[in-house]
Amino acid sequence: MLFEILQKTCANLTDKPAVICGHHSFTYIQLRDRVEKLAAGLQALGIKKHDKIAIIHRNCHRFLETYFAAAKLGAILVPVNHRLDAKDYIYILDNSQSELLIAQPDLISGLDLFTLKKKLPLLQRIIFTETGWPEEVQGQPYDYESLLGGSLYAGPEDQAKKPEFSDTAQIYYTSGTTGKPKGVMLTHANNRVHAQRAIEELDLTSQDVWLHVSPMFHLADAWAVWSITAAAGTHVLIPGFEPRLVLDTIVKHGITLSNFIPTMLNILVNFPGIDPSKNSSMRVILSGGAPIAKDIIRKTIKLFGCDYIQTYGLTETSPFLTMSILKPEMKNLPWEERLKYMATTGRPFHGVQLKVIKEDGSEVKPDEKEVGEIIVKGETVSPGYWRLPQVTQERIRSGWLYTRDLAVVNSEGYVTIVDRKDDKIITGGEDVYSIEVEDVLYSHPGILEAAVIGVPDAIWGEAITAVVVPKAGHELDKEEIISYCKCRLAHFKAPKRVIFVEELPKTGSAKICKYKLKSKLDLPIRNGDHGE
Repeated sequence: MLFEILQKTCANLTDKPAVICGHHSFTYIQLRDRVEKLAAGLQALGIKKHDKIAIIHRNCHRFLETYFAAAKLGAILVPVNHRLDAKDYIYILDNSQSELLIAQPDLISGLDLFTLKKKLPLLQRIIFTETGWPEEVQGQPYDYESLLGGSLYAGPEDQAKKPEFSDTAQIYYTSGTTGKPKGVMLTHANNRVHAQRAIEELDLTSQDVWLHVSPMFHLADAWAVWSITAAAGTHVLIPGFEPRLVLDTIVKHGITLSNFIPTMLNILVNFPGIDPSKNSSMRVILSGGAPIAKDIIRKTIKLFGCDYIQTYGLTETSPFLTMSILKPEMKNLPWEERLKYMATTGRPFHGVQLKVIKEDGSEVKPDEKEVGEIIVKGETVSPGYWRLPQVTQERIRSGWLYTRDLAVVNSEGYVTIVDRKDDKIITGGEDVYSIEVEDVLYSHPGILEAAVIGVPDAIWGEAITAVVVPKAGHELDKEEIISYCKCRLAHFKAPKRVIFVEELPKTGSAKICKYKLKSKLDLPIRNGDHGE
């Protein structure tokens, strides 16, 4: 089970630094003791195996502790996107059947606690991690640290109440537009297998210092809870992404690796006054959650002086499915050749069976031309969607998860995603994949961010439209951008329209969100448009 990861690490270590979070720091022994006390406190409140514990929180050592305490009890953790609004909170808490909520007070200030109790009869308690909660709950035992005041958790007397590998460990809710968010179930086994394989793929050791900067409610970061602990590395936590804080934390704590959403990396490499000589502790930077432009990879490697790995995965797969790690024989290739492979989505993650198939079910040729849907199979694939058996049957067939991501494959077996199945643009009868156009736009010296979408058009069917955020101090011309793209792409792939905006809407995990962008620009949203 997942708690055994922490237990095993503690058995081999005494005073190894485990957690650095603001002014708090704990060794692995101290972390384990806090987790066991939290588990005992939650048990005293009636939480048992299979009960649901929701958490609405920024990155913090308490989030880390809650992951392990829930696992120890055999309870199911429901990490909630803290950027959602009150109605989404209520939907997720209700749909997940959560009995207890752990929250930062300011993140749920929009919730009426009295109304909440009426709408969520199963929700028995809200545990606040900081002072400043509403007056109506003052004086009641709803304080996180007070739960840690008792004895260590001894475990259930009944062996049947202990968590098993096949038990659900978490339910992660993915966002959507055509329906309510779907809860993805991950088991103890999904997480354990993925943790060990990530250690092997990334050569994680006790010398590694991981920066939790992507949100811990999302698997862009949450996988590291288990992998870094199993490797006996050190967890450094900051509340969220703020460029100056990230750069200062890397220097102060000797961060060796972290995962950044491409939008984060783009901001970092363009941050004024960044000093690459101060970031030499980094040995590898991971990027995942969305495609990334080659220009951002170039700048990342130059500024941080470290390796770069692009990753691809889904909540449904724990998450990693591919990594753009170079094969040994590729490391002596010319720089531009190496960059070409680093910029791919990557080759299959250890233990993952991956195919790219056409509509008829046959695999595409490894020629980087034929496009197909990625389907995957393996021990890290979710058993399905919480309380959605029909959706589970539609997405997981004969053990294969259909990702709805479209890709090509090269002769070395490296996959490159070209688009989401629902985002492909058909203009004048030709298929155009937005990622290819976005890659060109990101190479433009005056563009900070870009998103390419298809807009209904009477002549073309869909007109390729580029929505662009200019870099500070740059005056951009629409016709010049279109011409820039035509010089680097087949003319039918170039945007027919350019829209300038101050910022692009993001999902809770900081990925550019195209369906929100269409809504913001008052453009039609196709059935199937998606969030995360």
